Amino acid sequence: MIAVCGMVSAGCCQNTEDAMKKEMAVQLYSVRDLIGNADLYAQNHVEVLKAIADMGYTAVEAASYADGLLYGVTPEQFKADVEAAGMKVLSSHTSKGLSQAELESGDFSESLKWWDQAIAAHKAAGMKYIVCPYMSVPETLKDLKTYCEYYNEIGRRCKAAGMSFGYHNHSHEFQKVEDQVMMEYMLENTDPELVFFQMDVYWAVYGHASPVEYFNKYPGRCKVLHIKDAKEIGQSGMVGFDAIFNSAEIAGVKDFIVEVEGCRHEQALPGLKVSADYLLSAPFVKPAYN
Repeated sequence: MIAVCGMVSAGCCQNTEDAMKKEMAVQLYSVRDLIGNADLYAQNHVEVLKAIADMGYTAVEAASYADGLLYGVTPEQFKADVEAAGMKVLSSHTSKGLSQAELESGDFSESLKWWDQAIAAHKAAGMKYIVCPYMSVPETLKDLKTYCEYYNEIGRRCKAAGMSFGYHNHSHEFQKVEDQVMMEYMLENTDPELVFFQMDVYWAVYGHASPVEYFNKYPGRCKVLHIKDAKEIGQSGMVGFDAIFNSAEIAGVKDFIVEVEGCRHEQALPGLKVSADYLLSAPFVKPAYN
């Protein structure tokens, strides 16, 4: 077992009862070094999830789905583990890319069989959202159009199961495919009733795009935000979080999720604590967006 409180440093395992309570989720990829695979999860999840909840996080987004399991345990067990720590299961990052044959034919029925199992597992875990976390830049608009049609069908199946399907950007989606900006093409060629966008605000800025401009151009499409910075949230001065949160209504935001991929402390939990404290004290972050 890990000594979580020692890793976070003194005072970081205290509950944030003195701060305003806000609904904010955490992407568990942030703590991949602690619970990022089945073995680590089995050893450390009780302490890690409790430490995260004590910081003020209220929900989690998973990042380790495979073969019907999350972090090596059944969906039902994962849900029970998260709820035992005082949080809820909100979302999951998972995906299956299309084969070259599927891209060429436009027939992605084989990949949809994989999605049927994945959707059933995520429903059993109590997920609200399933999010595709990545796709590479397609070589042609034809391939990109096929992916949009694929995502629409995944979204249709998620909707039938009572969940929503979304796409998470990095920076490369702001490049052009042929003569079209990839992100804009995807927004314009996916059905708003079936596919939402999980805007990663850091990667958008890194890709020389303005999240707020996208919110205004495509109102209602960014149901979920990934709140991320170069390191801990609010520490770089690179991302205008006040403008982003002040534009949440036009964006269509219902939930936001914190992700910390690196931090000055060189450990994930202290970085998550700094990030939580920043958001809990920020006057521009509402208690809830649902």
